[in-house]
Amino acid sequence: MTKVNILLSRLQDKDLLYPSLAKERSRHKKKRLVQSPNSYFMDVKCAGCYKITTIFSHAQTVVPCTGCSVILCQPAGGKCRLTEGKVH
Repeated sequence: MTKVNILLSRLQDKDLLYPSLAKERSRHKKKRLVQSPNSYFMDVKCAGCYKITTIFSHAQTVVPCTGCSVILCQPAGGKCRLTEGKVH
């Protein structure tokens, strides 16, 4: 085999139609095979009053509980950080 054939065979080892899940998650959200956002909504149950509050994963403000006003999550740069004792 020539150097060109060896190079082409190495390039063809990647499966472009079915990339691995880890490879897809590391790509930018608009450059994936199927575009999908990195953010999501989650239902968080307060440990004190057991009320369920819907929180955005990348919330930029402090989110209090609707029932007892306990802080459920705090912003942490990108994704928000849940406080201790909260169930997601």
